[in-house]
Amino acid sequence: MAKSTQDAIEEMVDALAAREYPDWTLRQRLAIGCRILADNGHGSGLAGQYTARGEEPGTMWTLPYGMGFEEVKASDYLLVDDDLNVLKGGAKPNMANRFHLHVYRARSDIQAIVHTHPVHSSALSMIGEPLHVSHMDTAMLYDDVAFLPHWPGVPFGDEEGEIISEAIGDKNAILLAHHGMMTAGPTIEAAGVMAVFFEHAARMQLLAMAAGKIKDIEPDLGKQAHDWRHAPGAMATTFHYYARIALEKHSPVILD
Repeated sequence: MAKSTQDAIEEMVDALAAREYPDWTLRQRLAIGCRILADNGHGSGLAGQYTARGEEPGTMWTLPYGMGFEEVKASDYLLVDDDLNVLKGGAKPNMANRFHLHVYRARSDIQAIVHTHPVHSSALSMIGEPLHVSHMDTAMLYDDVAFLPHWPGVPFGDEEGEIISEAIGDKNAILLAHHGMMTAGPTIEAAGVMAVFFEHAARMQLLAMAAGKIKDIEPDLGKQAHDWRHAPGAMATTFHYYARIALEKHSPVILD
């Protein structure tokens, strides 16, 4: 009997969900994610932010101010409250992370956030061009990227948090005009993987726009591919692929 595409997808989802992965702590997963982002074009100085919701309401794990993705270790992460007061750790947090707290407050389904200024995503933000997802490899972002057409200025106050948390709506990613990109996921792994593919999609879009007119993919197929890529097992498998590369390249010091 012929197997349908949906049946094949469900079998693959079940197989991936059954895989076992290293039992890394939350901070170790964040630190690995930072190195993955640095290796994939997101290491734009001190602008990179990779946070996770804390166990207690109104808290989050974040990086100290002055630390870039390329140098992060698990022990560097700080636990802060909803006013960025440090609860665990001995350094000062990045004040630009304040807007993450607003997103966590608005979306109970979000457990981790990535915000960066990678070159190709930033280039799209400069010309006011929303992300156009039209390729199989980036379908995890299909119909799942909001666009904020107005830049509210330097992100130190609460205004940007209020604007971004409203603009992202129920989507998992957003392109911020004159600024950068943000992904928000139900796991640390999902937020990081989406960020990698967001920048990949932006790069492909700029190349395609230079060559001709981008053609849309069929909505039903785009939605099917999106949902398959968002299966927890599929996200975890992709994250651990990048994690193996990062750990081999940077050594297990990341986990310290």
